[in-house]
Amino acid sequence: MTDRPVKHSLTLRGHRTSVSLESEFWHAFRQIADSKGKTINALAIDIDEARTTDAGLASAIRVFVLNHYRSLR
Repeated sequence: MTDRPVKHSLTLRGHRTSVSLESEFWHAFRQIADSKGKTINALAIDIDEARTTDAGLASAIRVFVLNHYRSLR
Protein backbone atom coordinates (compact mmCIF):
# COMPACT_ATOMS: atom_id res chain seq x y z
CA MET A 1 0.00 0.00 0.00
CA THR A 2 1.25 3.49 -0.76
CA ASP A 3 2.00 5.90 2.04
CA ARG A 4 0.58 9.03 0.47
CA PRO A 5 -2.40 9.75 -1.77
CA VAL A 6 -1.70 10.45 -5.43
CA LYS A 7 -3.22 13.60 -6.92
CA HIS A 8 -4.93 13.45 -10.32
CA SER A 9 -6.92 16.06 -12.20
CA LEU A 10 -10.49 15.32 -13.22
CA THR A 11 -12.87 17.35 -15.34
CA LEU A 12 -16.39 17.62 -13.95
CA ARG A 13 -18.90 19.40 -16.15
CA GLY A 14 -16.16 21.47 -17.80
CA HIS A 15 -14.33 22.33 -14.58
CA ARG A 16 -10.95 20.90 -13.60
CA THR A 17 -10.54 19.64 -10.06
CA SER A 18 -7.82 17.71 -8.28
CA VAL A 19 -8.57 14.56 -6.34
CA SER A 20 -6.09 12.77 -4.11
CA LEU A 21 -6.55 9.04 -3.64
CA GLU A 22 -4.26 6.20 -2.73
CA SER A 23 -2.98 4.25 -5.75
CA GLU A 24 -5.14 1.26 -4.82
CA PHE A 25 -8.28 3.41 -4.91
CA TRP A 26 -7.30 4.92 -8.28
CA HIS A 27 -6.80 1.43 -9.68
CA ALA A 28 -10.14 0.18 -8.33
CA PHE A 29 -11.92 3.35 -9.48
CA ARG A 30 -10.60 2.88 -13.03
CA GLN A 31 -11.63 -0.78 -13.03
CA ILE A 32 -15.16 0.09 -11.93
CA ALA A 33 -15.44 2.84 -14.56
CA ASP A 34 -14.23 0.43 -17.26
CA SER A 35 -16.72 -2.23 -16.15
CA LYS A 36 -19.52 0.33 -16.48
CA GLY A 37 -18.28 1.55 -19.86
CA LYS A 38 -17.56 5.01 -18.47
CA THR A 39 -14.57 7.27 -18.14
CA ILE A 40 -13.36 8.09 -14.64
CA ASN A 41 -14.52 11.67 -15.28
CA ALA A 42 -18.05 10.49 -16.09
CA LEU A 43 -18.15 8.20 -13.06
CA ALA A 44 -16.81 11.00 -10.84
CA ILE A 45 -19.66 13.22 -12.07
CA ASP A 46 -22.18 10.52 -11.11
CA ILE A 47 -20.62 10.22 -7.66
CA ASP A 48 -20.44 13.99 -7.23
CA GLU A 49 -24.10 14.43 -8.16
CA ALA A 50 -25.18 11.65 -5.77
CA ARG A 51 -23.37 13.14 -2.76
CA THR A 52 -25.75 14.04 0.04
CA THR A 53 -23.18 15.20 2.58
CA ASP A 54 -20.49 17.85 2.75
CA ALA A 55 -17.82 15.16 2.44
CA GLY A 56 -15.26 15.87 -0.24
CA LEU A 57 -15.18 14.18 -3.62
CA ALA A 58 -12.17 12.03 -2.68
CA SER A 59 -14.04 10.66 0.33
CA ALA A 60 -17.13 10.07 -1.77
CA ILE A 61 -15.07 8.13 -4.33
CA ARG A 62 -13.49 5.97 -1.59
CA VAL A 63 -16.93 5.16 -0.14
CA PHE A 64 -18.26 4.42 -3.65
CA VAL A 65 -15.38 2.00 -4.33
CA LEU A 66 -15.85 0.33 -0.94
CA ASN A 67 -19.60 -0.05 -1.45
CA HIS A 68 -19.09 -1.36 -4.98
CA TYR A 69 -16.87 -4.19 -3.78
CA ARG A 70 -19.05 -4.90 -0.75
CA SER A 71 -22.02 -5.36 -3.09
CA LEU A 72 -20.15 -8.12 -4.96
CA ARG A 73 -20.16 -10.41 -1.94
